[in-house]
Amino acid sequence: MHLRFIAANIVAARPRLQARGSPLPTQPRIPSASNGILVSEQILIGRQTPVENNPFGTPNLVVNGNFTDGTAGWKVQPSGRIVDGMLCVTVPANTYPNASFISTTNNFTEVKNDVYFLNFTAYASHATNLWLQTTGFDPSAGGAPVGPNLNTTQCPLSTTVHGFTFPFSPANQENNSTLTFNLGGNNVTTDICIGNVSLHRINRFPYHQETGPAIKINQVGYLPNGPKGATLVNPSNSSVTWQLHDNSGKVVSSGSTVPYGNDTSSGLNVHTIDFSSYSQAGSGFVLSTPGATSFPFPISPTLYETLRQDSMQFFYQQRSGIAIDAELVGYQYARPAGHIQIPPNQGDAVVPCQYEWESNVTYLEPWTCNYTLDVTQGWYDAGDQGKYVVNGGISTAQLLMAYERTLHTPNASSTPLGDGSLRIPERANGYPDFLDEARWEMSFMLKMQVPANSPPQLVNGSYIDVSGLVHHKMHDNQWTPLPTLPNTDPERRELHRPSTAATLNMVVTAAMSARLWQPYDPAFAEQCLTAARVAYAAAKANPAIYAPGTDWDLGGGAYSDNDVRDEFYWAAAEMYITTGEAEFERDVMSNYYYTANTSTLFPLGGFSWGSVASLAQLDLAMVPNNITGRQNIINSVIAGAQEYMQIQANQPTGTMMTEYPWGSNSNELNCVQVVASAYDLTFNTSFRSSALEGIDYIFGRNAISQSYVHGYGTKYSSNMHSRLYANELAMLIPQDTLVPHPPVGAMAGGANSAPSDPPADDVLVGCAPQLCYVDDCNSYSTNEVAINWGSALAWVASWAAEQ
Repeated sequence: MHLRFIAANIVAARPRLQARGSPLPTQPRIPSASNGILVSEQILIGRQTPVENNPFGTPNLVVNGNFTDGTAGWKVQPSGRIVDGMLCVTVPANTYPNASFISTTNNFTEVKNDVYFLNFTAYASHATNLWLQTTGFDPSAGGAPVGPNLNTTQCPLSTTVHGFTFPFSPANQENNSTLTFNLGGNNVTTDICIGNVSLHRINRFPYHQETGPAIKINQVGYLPNGPKGATLVNPSNSSVTWQLHDNSGKVVSSGSTVPYGNDTSSGLNVHTIDFSSYSQAGSGFVLSTPGATSFPFPISPTLYETLRQDSMQFFYQQRSGIAIDAELVGYQYARPAGHIQIPPNQGDAVVPCQYEWESNVTYLEPWTCNYTLDVTQGWYDAGDQGKYVVNGGISTAQLLMAYERTLHTPNASSTPLGDGSLRIPERANGYPDFLDEARWEMSFMLKMQVPANSPPQLVNGSYIDVSGLVHHKMHDNQWTPLPTLPNTDPERRELHRPSTAATLNMVVTAAMSARLWQPYDPAFAEQCLTAARVAYAAAKANPAIYAPGTDWDLGGGAYSDNDVRDEFYWAAAEMYITTGEAEFERDVMSNYYYTANTSTLFPLGGFSWGSVASLAQLDLAMVPNNITGRQNIINSVIAGAQEYMQIQANQPTGTMMTEYPWGSNSNELNCVQVVASAYDLTFNTSFRSSALEGIDYIFGRNAISQSYVHGYGTKYSSNMHSRLYANELAMLIPQDTLVPHPPVGAMAGGANSAPSDPPADDVLVGCAPQLCYVDDCNSYSTNEVAINWGSALAWVASWAAEQ
């Protein structure tokens, strides 16, 4: 699905950004503006179809922008005059830039992650530059100070009247914004005239949701010895004939559809097609029914081998604190190291805790600390450039699980995950590349641990010893705009309060790393295990330090969780598997989840960063250990897989989920991981078939024929929400800065039955769940990338590549 936007008929002083191989420059601290754009060139965003009408289509947010009512709605310093419909001000020489200004007095709203166009005409009696700002922070009204959304000095005026357009995407929500033209700064007295001022939101209408062919298939293809299912959208309640054609058009198989009826997840009447009996490999196959033809697809035993590498490559390109090498990823994805203390970065090497006044808003008490930490390395979490331990935990764990299953599963091989298997800097260091990539995040999480013998910190009204606990997250103290490269981020990086959940996530991944790194780097393995022991003891001493839901929207998400019984279960399980020590076995067996029923251990919709008991159960079942009652644990994994298979049996698109939450694609793949693990435990081919069919949805067997993995299939997501890959907004930044599409192998969050962001609020109102998706980089609720979605894809791709 792609948006069709109205084209803005505006002329640029520079061409629209094109991909080029020049070095990435250091950007000035201008959050969200390009150079001024002279009016007359047509700028397009996303996949657009120009139409002849108002290019903006939204109300002008500026009152009296043409000055027909004099200066009503404006504050002018010094006083101005109206000349030929323009407001003119005589600006004294050698004054500060903001000493003379023209500013709106009627406030307006700037919606975070929307797109706006500021338009005006201007000239000056002497060449000069304007300084433009939109800002909504009023210190007298309270709240957190945030930077201007539009903030640029790149507006050169001459003695000739020119029209300018400044497109920008607000980094911060501002409900009481003003627009200011700062006029001062010239060394001679200058007359400056401004007219025809308007500020419009982007017009996303007319909108057409592209749903692709009526026959929905896995566009990546099918394995010769695997299930082959498709879904037909058809109003008939009677079966119709289907045919499978090879690349010459010859009919090689045929049959009749099975009517399903109304699919509540899409609101469509559908049929299912099963062509599993055909097993001949080839390319260019198509399915057809009367009046409908599918996208072409291959049948091949090597479908997922490239995906295994590409899904892992995503993590290298999310790395913090290291330059991304063009030789490994291509010049368009190369970038300097970010957040390493080189201006404008404030960096991750010396990171303080939140200011007391900031945390007082979040925690209702003035928490802070008296130290700084070096928290370099790690992966940027998602579309932002924060780093979160709880999300890093599940992501790192899934990569380690993908590797560890090859050590203990018959007929699996660790060689495709070994040294030289990935395009990463460590590809020739003698260590398995999957472990190397996970180590980059593990090293960051170890650094997030509170130092030993630290002074007590204020938590929930009391000063307590938090030594050994782990800070929940670290990120900017305000949002940066899209796009922003990490090395150009100027904001203050901050540690947030330690949490029990983050501490236990570090325990989990450190325990896993300890056992997996022992054959390769015993010193690092020992470092991990020592840190895990300290953190585990600290968590048991502080079992209820929760990350609150109020700690969000000032530069990062909350990742709040007030029930950590599942994290304790997972941490005890991994510590027991690694050490075999009785203390950890007792903690496993005394935990609520040890005797929980199947639906509690394997919840509807699959596990996630906030629901991790399934992961403990999977490792206790999959990794050799002597836990009491292990066969019951193995049986619970099999039972959980069977429950997901029962759901799948009643879904016409092969999914294992009935609901579509934020990041639903990862939910689907996490269910697939459970079913695939049951196959690894039993070699019952019904589990294998079910897991493979569950993958189909991700690659196009869905209501909108969308492959959610960039570069895979015919119709795939290309405009994911990310500050690194916001190519759709390339016009917002300096000409020589590369902003590519997402890398091949990056997966979008997917359909969200409750979408909430500017594009979704415009065009997805009332959508059926599977249709609640828009391939727009401002749609963070449906189209964001994230490491925990990437790790789900990496685990499944690694498993599927062996099938």
